[in-house]
Amino acid sequence: MLYSDTVESEVLVHKPWFVASIFAIVFAAFLLFNLTGTSLGELMRPVIGDPLQSGFYGRFAIALVVAVVFCLNIILIGFASLRVQIYIVWLELLLLFLAFFQSFNLSMPFIWENLPFLITQGVVTTIYVSAVSLFLASVIAIVAAVAKLSSNGFAYAIASFYTSFFRGLPLLMQIYLIYLGLPQLGIIIDAVPSGILALSLCVGAYMTEIFRAGIQSIDRGQWEASRSIGFGFGLTMRKVILPQALPVIIPPMGNTFIAMLKDSSLVSVLGVWELTFLARTIGQPTFHHMEMLITAAIIYWVMSACLEVLQSRLERHYARSKVR
Repeated sequence: MLYSDTVESEVLVHKPWFVASIFAIVFAAFLLFNLTGTSLGELMRPVIGDPLQSGFYGRFAIALVVAVVFCLNIILIGFASLRVQIYIVWLELLLLFLAFFQSFNLSMPFIWENLPFLITQGVVTTIYVSAVSLFLASVIAIVAAVAKLSSNGFAYAIASFYTSFFRGLPLLMQIYLIYLGLPQLGIIIDAVPSGILALSLCVGAYMTEIFRAGIQSIDRGQWEASRSIGFGFGLTMRKVILPQALPVIIPPMGNTFIAMLKDSSLVSVLGVWELTFLARTIGQPTFHHMEMLITAAIIYWVMSACLEVLQSRLERHYARSKVR
């Protein structure tokens, strides 16, 4: 974001050349597609007549109207404050997505009938699998990061091999290897623990590099000072290093957790009753696939948005702590 006290930013939406460029791009883009047979064509029937027989004139008129409305929209929004601009654009995009979903002729009674079960069973299972996996992945990542920063060749070799292997394989393959491979060794694990183990090992490999970078960002003098006053390694990490490394660790760690929340849908291949599995299972018998998939997609989005808000609050909190 540009700061008004350090960088002077221009309002491009009020520049004629910028508006003309946007108009040309939007007009050309919509001219490429034949939208006369859509609801947009029906909406413009008073102008273009029968949408199916309007031909190039209909496409031209639709592209022109969309480009004009789009440019007027960004010009008017440009007069509002930053916060108002954000709210307006979010509202408009949300309405566009709702209109897009409405074009599927969704059965709303079917959605409302099955929504409670999706939340009480699917969402709860998804959050449970993701939360436990995140905790285990964090433990694995801290141990592996310390090993990669140590001068012990044996520990470094194991940690580097672990991160290379689990970052190099697709998560779906790791799930199958754990669920189907471990029984070959006489180790039988149920579907949910198998999914959690696969997510923990995979995400832990990525988080290892996050923790390693965060720990390395702390000056070596902090280590030496803490050891000079008698702090052991564990106490140094817990009281000195990790609290200072958290502002560096939290942003990528939050992104990783959001990604894990969505990647947890892969455990549906094991028959785990998480959100994706239930959406597919409920919609299949009655051919209401789109109703359940779109509902699940919106739920995933809401959960991700909540995590984004939590992440931003944590970042601001530790940023203030660092300033103090």
